[in-house]
Amino acid sequence: MTQEPEEFQGQAVESDRAPTTKQERLTELAIVFLRLGTIAFGGPAAHIAMMDHEVVSRRQWMSREKLLDLLGVTNLIPGPNSTELAIHIGYERAGWRGLLVAGTCFILPAMLIVWALAAIYARYQTVAQVSWLLYGIKPVIIAIVMQAVWNLGKKAAKDRPTIVAGVSAIAAYLAGWNEILVLVSLGIAVMLVKNGLSKGKPWGAFFLPLSGAMSQISTPTTTVTSVGWVSVFLFFLKLGCVLYGSGYVLLAFLQRDLVERNHWLTSQQLLDAVAIGQITPGPVFTTATFIGYLLAGNAGAIAATLGIFLPAFLLVWVVNPWVPKLRQSPYASGFLDGVNVASLGLMAGVTYTLAQAALMDWLTVIVAILSAIAVFRFKINSMWLVLAGGAIGFASHQLGFIG
Repeated sequence: MTQEPEEFQGQAVESDRAPTTKQERLTELAIVFLRLGTIAFGGPAAHIAMMDHEVVSRRQWMSREKLLDLLGVTNLIPGPNSTELAIHIGYERAGWRGLLVAGTCFILPAMLIVWALAAIYARYQTVAQVSWLLYGIKPVIIAIVMQAVWNLGKKAAKDRPTIVAGVSAIAAYLAGWNEILVLVSLGIAVMLVKNGLSKGKPWGAFFLPLSGAMSQISTPTTTVTSVGWVSVFLFFLKLGCVLYGSGYVLLAFLQRDLVERNHWLTSQQLLDAVAIGQITPGPVFTTATFIGYLLAGNAGAIAATLGIFLPAFLLVWVVNPWVPKLRQSPYASGFLDGVNVASLGLMAGVTYTLAQAALMDWLTVIVAILSAIAVFRFKINSMWLVLAGGAIGFASHQLGFIG
């Protein structure tokens, strides 16, 4: 076997393909994540599903167990999970250059689209309605996410403790528990059970001390009084360092700080910004690009995007080398098993929530069923399904099924 370039030594790459040069790997990463960043609608759960298909099933860059470990780690650090998973994959594939290429390429398409829409919005105070597009795409996303939950779940739920943890995570999500509390609690519970330290105690006992601690966590208040690109950068850098969870969590932070505390935006402007983040592909956190443009023009759009995503790059760079070492410790390995299956349980809960919003009539139910058959039985690439869903939405709009 040929010797790996020095930069890639220690980077686990499990693939049936022959080793490629550094430049070829970087080019592959750029192509894959530019495409995913362009067609990855549906939020983090759908993004993870698409990465699983591309990286594990199609290209065999790593095992599904490895992807699960990386996903588990992203759930333990602040920042956008799917973007951090892309950054992890890039680092595994091509070192620090791959980290930059994968993360940047995944973020760039959404940033450019949102930036353009922000410029239109700033001039006309409105954007064209594209609900007809999402009408067809959303049920497709449900099928894609279900496939990911199934494939990843078969690896994550490997024994009784992890199965119980997965079910508990779903119940905790539906009950409205804090996501980080669920991940940490179940990680500790599985770790203790697997290492014989639970002594038969109910797992719920592990939640109580953490619940009190997590309830005390709050976001630092901002002291910025003027809106320039530096102020925008610092504000979103702070968010990138402390923000866990989905785009809906981001909405809560922005409402409190930008609307109620600093009065930089109106509630309607914020809702419009979040809507743009939802209807465009790629990370929902590119909502920051839109807000940055409204606050400080082109420089603000760039500053906000850099601010909210920069911590993700730095955290992955620091944490990634420790992932294999975590598996060598029975305690860390048990904890990671618990976090992995808990993250899948949360993902299943998100799927249920998404389905309630997406399956609104007989046509969307049919689209979801056909999409599920396409991904489970025929393994059709998610990109084509997303495009087909958009086409169905467009046709439904033209035929008068939706407004």
